[in-house]
Amino acid sequence: MRILAISGSASNKSSNTELLNAVREYFSKEYNIEVFNQLREFPLFRPEDLEKEIPKLIQEFKQKIVGADAIIICTPEYTHNIPAVLKNAIEWITASGELADKKVLPITFTPHEPRGEYAMQSLLNSLKTMNANVVTQMPLYKTEIEFNDHGIQLNDEYRFLIGEGLKLLVG
Repeated sequence: MRILAISGSASNKSSNTELLNAVREYFSKEYNIEVFNQLREFPLFRPEDLEKEIPKLIQEFKQKIVGADAIIICTPEYTHNIPAVLKNAIEWITASGELADKKVLPITFTPHEPRGEYAMQSLLNSLKTMNANVVTQMPLYKTEIEFNDHGIQLNDEYRFLIGEGLKLLVG
């Protein structure tokens, strides 16, 4: 089972990417998870660009989505929405339909509750538009995670929650 885990953060030192790396490491014996964190390198989407040659990084991103059995999208919330880099990436794949019928687990990873609610709604609206198969949604909070020099340590509760989400994703 190949899972593509997309970090929706624009930050070079993203806690969303760190969370996905911790998930990949902890569940490595059960799942083949690839973390993709290059959205900030995408060119700005313009509809007329679809009539030209698609940039190589966008082509690679599309191929990774097509080649994956399931997708995790982990995003922070910026000004009550998903980050511009994630919205931009979504715009690059909307017309071509790579997420149609693809199982997706959307995660918001924000400082504390209720942050993330608006980002989740925005992401769910986009996923619905693309006919993605959203298996569940998962709001996670940094106040409940342990950070150290090696990244993020998943506590027992988060290992259980994420494990259940992964079961739904691959089931």
